[in-house]
Amino acid sequence: MFKKFMARIFGRYAKTRHKNAAVLDARKYGLRRDQISNGSLRTVETLQQRGYRAFIVGGAVRDLLIGEKPKDYDVATDAMPEEVRQCFRRSRVIGRRFQIVHVLMGSETVEVTTFRGRHPGGAKGLTDNHGRLLRDNVFGNHKEDAERRDFTINALYFDPVAETIVDYHNGVADLKEKRLRVIGDPETRYREDPVRMLRAVRLAAKLGFVIDPKAQKPLRGLAPLIENVPSARLVDETLKLLMSGHAVESLERLRAEGLHGGLLPLLDIVLDNPRSERFVRQALQGTDRRVRERKPVSSGFLFAALLWHDVLDQWETLRDSGELPMPSLFLSMDSALARQGEKLAITRRIAGDIREIWSLQPRFEQRAGKRPYGLLEHPRFRAAYDFLLLRVESGEAPAELGQWWTEFLDAGASERAAMLLPAETRGTRRRRRRRAAPSAPLESADSTTI
Repeated sequence: MFKKFMARIFGRYAKTRHKNAAVLDARKYGLRRDQISNGSLRTVETLQQRGYRAFIVGGAVRDLLIGEKPKDYDVATDAMPEEVRQCFRRSRVIGRRFQIVHVLMGSETVEVTTFRGRHPGGAKGLTDNHGRLLRDNVFGNHKEDAERRDFTINALYFDPVAETIVDYHNGVADLKEKRLRVIGDPETRYREDPVRMLRAVRLAAKLGFVIDPKAQKPLRGLAPLIENVPSARLVDETLKLLMSGHAVESLERLRAEGLHGGLLPLLDIVLDNPRSERFVRQALQGTDRRVRERKPVSSGFLFAALLWHDVLDQWETLRDSGELPMPSLFLSMDSALARQGEKLAITRRIAGDIREIWSLQPRFEQRAGKRPYGLLEHPRFRAAYDFLLLRVESGEAPAELGQWWTEFLDAGASERAAMLLPAETRGTRRRRRRRAAPSAPLESADSTTI
């Protein structure tokens, strides 16, 4: 009863405070407070009880309205970071340039962000020669916060106490029409942050939306601006694209929008090499399937698949020139990762996983003696085994090899012993005898001493 009473009070209160915004009854769109996580609901309720405005915002609201389960819940408020921290005993302020607060609710971490606004001096001095924003971390009001968001469908604010949706830019209508529309002038917004072009393609592919013609028109011409994006952000956005559950559709849309050429060295290799396209497509289809089934996905495995044929081409060249197999493989691995490192800031941990997956591939061919047992105990065996099956599926590795390892993996101890191949005969190795020290010559009986 108390919550219903508070909802009526806050609902009337909200309608008087949101100028230039539509305040919609969330229940008419199938959105209720019991659909969000308990931690995010308690966070919003606590902030509102302390006199602040607080909402569930962004992708979580979008996903709930289209019937998807959000991965996490973000809260936006007019409370300053230090004020938020004082409202929650288990909370911490993070960030330097723009502080946000992590509120710990049991095992859940809720990210609380203060409304962001425009810089008082405008964009002058804040952008580079191409229009990319270099620094623009300023607190603002609710309306300014909505204007700063990238797409209309991401600028929706859900008040779970009043069960209302605050919509400044007709985002609910765009969701109904399955249309992706940029807030503000698309070319200006893309120049401010070129990653928005990648995000537009990723969201359109993930949601099955059509990019609004005004937002689509500048994409091809502004594609070179992505070269100006810091490598760490490119890695983050690339992983989001590849792990969206719709990676294949995303890559196809990148090509359709002209964003693949020069976008990333990694994608150039994949899309422009007919030999690798089938291999990578199968890898991404498998990843999409795992994401949709809510199974874990390895970023190291994905990058290993994307870069494998770059390694393979150089490895074959070195072996043909007479180099030994394993040294030439490691040389090819180092070369491929170094080339990508010029643009993509792949972390050491991910790079280590990639190396291990690649370096274990030749060991699958060794099926005699104790070597198969040693490979089974390797920490990266499962990822390397899945990679082998991917090579088999694409026709790169023999089907018999993949079948042997599948049977060996499922077999019992006695069956495994029977499956081992006979050891290769390398000829009889004679043990080298230790050469005896030369003895002093014996004197003959008739010798004379001088």
